[in-house]
Amino acid sequence: MADRPKPRLAVWKFASCDGCQLSLLDCEDELLAVAGAVEIANFPEASSAISDGPYDLSLVEGSITTAHDAERIRAVRAQSKFLVTIGACATSGGIQALRNFADVKDYIAAVYATPGYIKTLETSTPISAHVPVDFELRGCPINKLQLVEVISAYLAGRYPQIAAHSVCIECKLRGTVCVMVRGTPCLGPVTHAGCGAICPAYNRGCYGCYGPMEAPNTASLAREWQALGATPRTIHHAFRSFNAAAEPFRTESEAHGD
Repeated sequence: MADRPKPRLAVWKFASCDGCQLSLLDCEDELLAVAGAVEIANFPEASSAISDGPYDLSLVEGSITTAHDAERIRAVRAQSKFLVTIGACATSGGIQALRNFADVKDYIAAVYATPGYIKTLETSTPISAHVPVDFELRGCPINKLQLVEVISAYLAGRYPQIAAHSVCIECKLRGTVCVMVRGTPCLGPVTHAGCGAICPAYNRGCYGCYGPMEAPNTASLAREWQALGATPRTIHHAFRSFNAAAEPFRTESEAHGD
């Protein structure tokens, strides 16, 4: 009897810093198990050996910022049985989505010596704005163990078991005293879990790296921040970071001025 072919995995990069792809390479022992269970058919960050599609699972890092990438992601989707976006850039547009609130031509002129050579879109948008996405894994960067769970789930034919609660739950699990109780503004109550509540553990407020949790009450949190003395400008800037274009964060930032 012929051996059953291994599922084919592809990893794609769009506008991003490569940090989420590196999270997969950082899996070390877990990566060996993943590599043994799949055929890594397309992963330029790890190997120059590239095979054509179709692919059973595609992991996509990065946002869409050029017309070429908008065309390329449609080609990736057409070759992929399942497509999973990884990281803040792919799931919400990333830090580069700050261009969505300004005139991108001003940024181009400030950065590039010859702006006329630059061709880009006015906005930075998540992958889901262009093609159907089967699962979104949040983070900046993503949690490597969550990534292994996502890959394992699709190999096993089940839905990934990724917690949808807020960072507050992670603080409680590790026994960290709430920093807001001590007067420090924190995005933890409205931010998706996954980081292990690193910042509050060092007596710093959460920065919202993992984006909005399910049904976040951002308006209530903003009122609490104001009670702690935060200005509208501070609140505005807090929601304009790694996940600035994610709908709940975008809406709340706009509620406090531009």
